[in-house]
Amino acid sequence: MEEEAMLKKEEENDDEEDEKGEEEKEEKLMQKSTINRIIMEEVVGRLGNGDLKEKIEAAMAIRKLVRKSNSKSSKSVVRSRLASAGVIAPLISMLQPSFPLSAREPALLALLNLAVRNQRNKIKIVTSGAIPPLVELLKFQLGNLRELAAAAILTLSSAAPNKPTIAASGVAPLLVHVLCSGSVQGRVDAVTALYNLSSCEEDPKLVLDPEAAPPLIDLLKECKKYSKFAEKTTALLEILSNSEDGRIAITNVDGGILTLVETVEDGSLVSTAHAVGALLSLCQSSRDKYRELILREGAIPGLLRLTAEGTPEAQDRARILLDLLREPPPENRLTSSVLERIVYNFAAHVDGTDKAAETAKKLLQDVVQKSIENSLSHMQLRTSSPFKDSIN
Repeated sequence: MEEEAMLKKEEENDDEEDEKGEEEKEEKLMQKSTINRIIMEEVVGRLGNGDLKEKIEAAMAIRKLVRKSNSKSSKSVVRSRLASAGVIAPLISMLQPSFPLSAREPALLALLNLAVRNQRNKIKIVTSGAIPPLVELLKFQLGNLRELAAAAILTLSSAAPNKPTIAASGVAPLLVHVLCSGSVQGRVDAVTALYNLSSCEEDPKLVLDPEAAPPLIDLLKECKKYSKFAEKTTALLEILSNSEDGRIAITNVDGGILTLVETVEDGSLVSTAHAVGALLSLCQSSRDKYRELILREGAIPGLLRLTAEGTPEAQDRARILLDLLREPPPENRLTSSVLERIVYNFAAHVDGTDKAAETAKKLLQDVVQKSIENSLSHMQLRTSSPFKDSIN
């Protein structure tokens, strides 16, 4: 009984301590909330009415407020509260050329931190006029600001309502420049931003400069063909393949067609569909020009597998491409009945209708014999060559 009483008393003490702990926790949270509210009010005041130094300090404080939050939910709350407090407009004004670079960078970082994982803030930043100054920052030839601007475009373009505004700003060529000459992270951000804009359903549609082909091919070579990044890269290459200049650029890149063929073999359902789409675009534009180039890279096995394992769209594309890769071209193939009729008409014209049947028979025999000889010759060439064309 005495032990039971002691245990009960200990339990009561634990309950009291737990209750006390909860009260202390709530009090700390309230204190922290009050402190954050005071800081936010100070930040808003300095952004709106402070001198240049105070504005810069306020922008840096916004970034710290978001980053020091302990969880995703608390970060989201801070982002929403800061936006509601009116920090977005003054931060965008700090991106203008009238402000020094020392002010534009912290303002851009603050906006980035407000936009991440917050759809409402992304839309508000764009509707508040952030895109024109970001476009100007993208025109910088070198430096951190250009790549920060690319990262901002990437983040903002992930919100569907923002895509038409961003696409219409003329940002695509500038992102291609980052793709060609930026750091690894800058190039990755440029690809993702361009990919986001490519899904814009409104005009203007994304048009890519052919100079995007080499860096896109290089990035596709380096990444895993089934990765999300490969899906974005192949989507852009398929867009490039829709223009003659783009097709030439892809073909001129060392290993360009081979990289697409490898993606057909090893890619995800999405990246294989884009890769076969690009190859099909090449071959449809000029079968004579691209057929051998594609066959030389060993495309047949991957295409055959894709007809069974790909998405419905990829399967259709693979079948059409396989048909184009066959010899002779599909449009020149003749059924036996059509061939017989052509030969008969020719024989009747030469020898008259009385002897037409006999003459036609001899001509057809000659055609068949010649075809057999050509096939045997072709097979000998294939067996003596390291490259074997598995489609006749």
